[in-house]
Amino acid sequence: MNSAARIEAFLEMMSAERGAAENTLSSYRRDLEDASAEIDGGLAGAAAADIRNYLDEIAARGFAATSQARKLSAMRQFFKFLYAEGLRGDDPTGTLDSPKKGRPLPKTMSEADTGRLIDCAAQEAADASLNDGDGLAALRLHALVEVLYATGLRVSELVGLPVTVARRDDRFFMVHGKGDKERMVPLSAKARVAMRAWLAARATVPALADSPFLFPAASDSGYLSRQVFARDLKGLAARAGIASAKISPHVLRHAFASHLLQNGADLRAVQQLLGHADISTTQIYTHVLEERLVRLVNDHHPLAD
Repeated sequence: MNSAARIEAFLEMMSAERGAAENTLSSYRRDLEDASAEIDGGLAGAAAADIRNYLDEIAARGFAATSQARKLSAMRQFFKFLYAEGLRGDDPTGTLDSPKKGRPLPKTMSEADTGRLIDCAAQEAADASLNDGDGLAALRLHALVEVLYATGLRVSELVGLPVTVARRDDRFFMVHGKGDKERMVPLSAKARVAMRAWLAARATVPALADSPFLFPAASDSGYLSRQVFARDLKGLAARAGIASAKISPHVLRHAFASHLLQNGADLRAVQQLLGHADISTTQIYTHVLEERLVRLVNDHHPLAD
């Protein structure tokens, strides 16, 4: 069995036994096939020195430490699979150290800028002068922004929401996250109103009305693509007077988490709301907690200046 066949067998295992998402499988495929193409004789038979040389080479090509670490992680999983299946008697990645990577602070938005963005979306959704197509798009964008900031969903979770979420008037709903894990997320009153307005408009368009998705689209998936939402969000930011380069769906997810922590939320609660499997992932927001503690001491300690 050559390297290509063994990579395929690994990906089939990840899909069938571990339920890996399509995006995860695609990422593994790219990383493993790239490594296999660069290593003489292919990846499956590589020695530790071959993999170390490959990592040194991609570092010299300008790949960030995070990308190097991701590629090494994919190879570790691949060789672990080969060893478990008896296709190799060793793991050549076992002696390799992960590339050192920093923990950059997540890009986020101030509460004021977030408010301006949402206010702009609400104003456009209420603009009766827009034609049918533009009015429909404005209602959809308003619902998307309100729900994203109210819940902190991943963008893939947001665009793929079922329409049943909007047909209930509940303050919480269940969402299927990474690894098909369920979690409960809150839904603000403003988000529920925006969703109902979009649902009413959506019902007037026959091509959309019968879709099982809240944000249907003529795509392979049947729902709005992440790229289209990201593009629309940047356009909204520009119209709200906010630099569009600073805005993405992920930035709004970070804003959700940061603003909760700034206003007294517990880190564990934010971990659950974001759907992080490990608290260490949520600890990128530790700086927010530190700033809050400094402010608390400065504002309330009797000996503070």
